[in-house]
Amino acid sequence: MNGSTGRNARPVVILHGAVPANAPADEQDVLVEVATVEQTLIALGYPVQRLALTLDLAAARRQLLELQPRLVFNLVESLAGSGQYIHCAPALLDELGLPYTGAPLNATFLSSNKLLAKQWLQQAGIATPPWLTPASLAQAMTKTGPWFVKSVWEHASIGLDDDSLVATATALPAKLAERQARYGGSWFAERYIDGREFNLALLEGPQGMTLLPPAEIVFHDYPPGKPRIVGYAAKWDEHSFEFQNTPRRFGFAAADQPLLRQLNELAQRCSTLFGLRGYARVDFRVDAHNQPWVLEINTNPCLSPDAGFAAALAQAGLSLHDAVARIVTAALPSTDRMGTETAVPQRVLHSQHGVAVT
Repeated sequence: MNGSTGRNARPVVILHGAVPANAPADEQDVLVEVATVEQTLIALGYPVQRLALTLDLAAARRQLLELQPRLVFNLVESLAGSGQYIHCAPALLDELGLPYTGAPLNATFLSSNKLLAKQWLQQAGIATPPWLTPASLAQAMTKTGPWFVKSVWEHASIGLDDDSLVATATALPAKLAERQARYGGSWFAERYIDGREFNLALLEGPQGMTLLPPAEIVFHDYPPGKPRIVGYAAKWDEHSFEFQNTPRRFGFAAADQPLLRQLNELAQRCSTLFGLRGYARVDFRVDAHNQPWVLEINTNPCLSPDAGFAAALAQAGLSLHDAVARIVTAALPSTDRMGTETAVPQRVLHSQHGVAVT
């Protein structure tokens, strides 16, 4: 699909994973992102070309060489339904020497593999919940739980539900085998942190990666014994109890300010550690002792209008249009920006988590 050709004959290519007609809701949402970004780029005056990426990387390579894009807006989250291939997009774009939005190859690979991410966090002295792999289970049967079974590669809460919580390590081998048989891929167990959940979004601006207002997921009216997790239903099944009872909030009491400052500092440390770029999100759990634990680093959080990143932007007085303009400006070579900075509003954010120049 082509947009305006006012700026330059060379297009901005929106690269995304091919989405089959029968794909689940989390994959279908990618097309909403594509449409949102496309409309914004056209409004900014860029010619636009969509390109659906498959595992036929040779074909994509030929298409990109033919298109010669000035920039690639990378929205690839999975290929052939598997998050394990997320790094193929930046790897291909690096090989072609094409500028692209979002995190570079190393950051994408290291953060998307949750086990590698946790190792990097631990080595940097950033608290992340203890974890077990199938290989380490034999030496860990006496460790206390509960444990939360997760996919190594998949995001969007794929495979996460109440049954993902396991009380003891002795029950983990059967649960890990069941999840692997059902969903494929690799799985591991993470110590379940019973507490509050926070999302901290980052957006690149003139001062580098800048924090947006922090969000907390509220587990409203959850009955005793029900795991307080943001599982697949909470994200994608609008008729479910979980979807309707996990609102996002941005207002915090004065007593939360020290915790919010700590979360801000940790999110910035994660950004520096992994070399994040463009936009990202860091997810936390906070236990009963106000100890934050980093759960995951997401290098390409959803840009759909109803997603958490858009909500954080709104709290900062920014729109998705503003965000896309900033992401593009950050990714374009300085010699090829053609005044895009003028489309990016510069504001000082005054919020309950402090002041951030953006």
